[in-house]
Amino acid sequence: MSKQSRKQARDRRHRRLRFKVQGTAEVPRLSVCRTGAHIYAQLIDDDKQITLASASTLEKANREQNLAANMKSAQVIGKLIAERGLGLEIKKVVFDRGGFKYHGCVKALADAAREAGLEF
Repeated sequence: MSKQSRKQARDRRHRRLRFKVQGTAEVPRLSVCRTGAHIYAQLIDDDKQITLASASTLEKANREQNLAANMKSAQVIGKLIAERGLGLEIKKVVFDRGGFKYHGCVKALADAAREAGLEF
């Protein structure tokens, strides 16, 4: 039996999580993706398969602030996705960490979103 790569292990965790986490129009899924260079967050309605709101370090305003994949950027993105969700009258979400461990940037994004008003 061969050893799993880090990506294979993350994909496996993500698949296992997706069976448990479903988003709806009333309670969308807050999906987080982290790469070596950027952080992305989306509010997703899985029933209609649409993205309701998104935020990432790739947006023009965030690129001008030189945000990258670090804790400070994760806090900014968490606050931004919460503001956009509250603008759509979304208060409750289910958190999808995307197979990433709930630590570091993922935890910072979640904490910032909670502080800004999202409930999960």
